[in-house]
Amino acid sequence: MADNVSSWPHSPVKVGLVGAGPWARGVHAPVLAAGPETELTAVWARRPVAAQETAEPYGAVAVARFEELLDRCEAVAFAVPPDIQADLAARAAKAGKALLLEKPIGLDVPSARRLVDAIDEAGVVSQVVLTNRYHPVAQEFIRAARDIEVSGARSAGLSGAFLGGDFATPWRLEHGALLDIGPHILDLLDAAVGPVVRVRGTGDPRRWVELTCEHESGAVSQASLSGSVAVDPGIMRVELFGPRSGLVYDNADLDHDECWPVLRQAFASAVRTGVSGELDARRGLYLQELIAQAAAGVQG
Repeated sequence: MADNVSSWPHSPVKVGLVGAGPWARGVHAPVLAAGPETELTAVWARRPVAAQETAEPYGAVAVARFEELLDRCEAVAFAVPPDIQADLAARAAKAGKALLLEKPIGLDVPSARRLVDAIDEAGVVSQVVLTNRYHPVAQEFIRAARDIEVSGARSAGLSGAFLGGDFATPWRLEHGALLDIGPHILDLLDAAVGPVVRVRGTGDPRRWVELTCEHESGAVSQASLSGSVAVDPGIMRVELFGPRSGLVYDNADLDHDECWPVLRQAFASAVRTGVSGELDARRGLYLQELIAQAAAGVQG
């Protein structure tokens, strides 16, 4: 993993990892172990052999129980389905652990709200892995977008992930692109164009969904979402239009490894200061509420 982040003045944050699937092995474990801001201390997963295989390359310990993981860390990262995450993360928060959460933070709004309530009650730090937001190019796009007048936007989050492979997982196949890809697109549109006040959806989340968002500024944006189309590589693109020159964010040619040092330092800084950043669990809940609005118009 590339690391261009400056030296870290604090002790590394000791992080336990929940999950041992492809995302945990390919991203969470190596990113958290790379330091210097974090140290991977323990891994817990439903399959002990997978937990051992994930932990061993980084000198971490594979533990037999979730409670044992909590004893070995000060923060917990999750790479499990959203329904499992929402339950376990609330338990970790009650134990006083900072949380690094995947999107969506829960399977539905009630579970996401219960998690946020647990975080608020415990007063712990949280951060959501909205991958695009940690890339320097995306961050510059959003800064530039806030300085221009936007009349409208169009965007697309398209992939073939549901057609087969590591990420054709049961929860994604059941709930589709709105719950999986929707948080990424809605987060980018909301950040670039301004707060979304209404979102409508149409289509089938297992095939293709169209979203129309009305923003507080009066701008209107649209998004096409699918995880079931033959595009390689996947498409994550946002185009802004207005009275003057527009802006485009397209991650097709970006080095995604540039996201991880930024994410790692942001999380560790939040833990060490005790202050969550913009992309916290409340952001995750807000996105989940937008998704629920959109879901009212799509096929179940």
